[in-house]
Amino acid sequence: MKIKQIDSVEMFIVRLPLVSPFETSFSVQTHREALLLKIVSDDVCGWGECVTSPDPYYCYETNATASHIIQDFLIAILTAMNNFTIEEVLQNFEQIRGHHMAKAAVENALLDIMAQKYKIPLFELMGGTPQKIMSGISIGIQESIDDLLESIQKAHDKRYHRIKIKIKKGKDIEILKKVRRAFPSINLMADANSDYTLEDIPILKKFDEFNLMMIEQPLNYDDIYFHALLQKQIQTPICLDESIKNLNDAKTATELGSCKIINIKQGRVGGMTASKKIQAYCMENNIKAWSGGMLETGIGRAFNLHLQTLPGFVLPGDTSETSRYFAEDIVDKPVILQPDGSIEIPKGAGIGVHVLPERIDRLKVFYEKLV
Repeated sequence: MKIKQIDSVEMFIVRLPLVSPFETSFSVQTHREALLLKIVSDDVCGWGECVTSPDPYYCYETNATASHIIQDFLIAILTAMNNFTIEEVLQNFEQIRGHHMAKAAVENALLDIMAQKYKIPLFELMGGTPQKIMSGISIGIQESIDDLLESIQKAHDKRYHRIKIKIKKGKDIEILKKVRRAFPSINLMADANSDYTLEDIPILKKFDEFNLMMIEQPLNYDDIYFHALLQKQIQTPICLDESIKNLNDAKTATELGSCKIINIKQGRVGGMTASKKIQAYCMENNIKAWSGGMLETGIGRAFNLHLQTLPGFVLPGDTSETSRYFAEDIVDKPVILQPDGSIEIPKGAGIGVHVLPERIDRLKVFYEKLV
């Protein structure tokens, strides 16, 4: 089935307060400013969420750059096409270098449309298998160790399958010691968000004492080579996140031995199609994969859940329940944790959730009709 033409495109930015501040090694977030796309074709409405932020601290793409690329380039390419497949769209997008987050937002909306046209859930269109999704939680840097231990205890009581804590230099070894003393058997990982260098190898070697599932992106955000040198000197598996922007990066990291695990954030690598290619490569090369989160609204969370039905996602992802981050969401079906710590795939055609127009109107800080 093909998409005949694009009837309209609307862009929104909504500002959702977080239940509590989320601190990493590079920033503290109190709100999620989400860039959203609404694309209509043949009276079918598809939604996509761009995982950019207002600031360039995670990567060079921001809400402003993504808005520019989407409006002035991607939508111009899209609306010039007629009777097309999504694969043809992605091929035409290749003339624009980088800007994977902007491209992912457009592709996601088109996939939502396509799955609705087939009257099937998105995971079926992607070739996934219906299943419950193992849920992990990401806990930001806390003001005190007591606050951190309390947050971990709450997550443990809810039976999350994996607990990730954010760390940075000076807030690492002693914190991990206390966490492991209090929780000796939980599935625990640490996310450094690029706060270390090879000069910190003596510190990073100490992480081996804590039986971590992985340490995520300890070195520079765009590095692959030096992570390979580090992995040779520590037992703790390295997981690459920011460094993996496409399939070629995944191949390079695997060939160099830079990591044993890859965090596939579909919004970071260019969308669902690119993610599917990376997870297939990981399966073939014994690299474990999981789906990370970017504080998405219910739109982005739905895409992440559908993605995790693919066979390569063997570790719990970051898709925790909505109430962990937002008092209210912009969709009708919040993500709810099941008693066994899993999450159900949204039911229905497309992404399986419906956007609530009244909440979009109330929470929007920007709107423009592009087509």
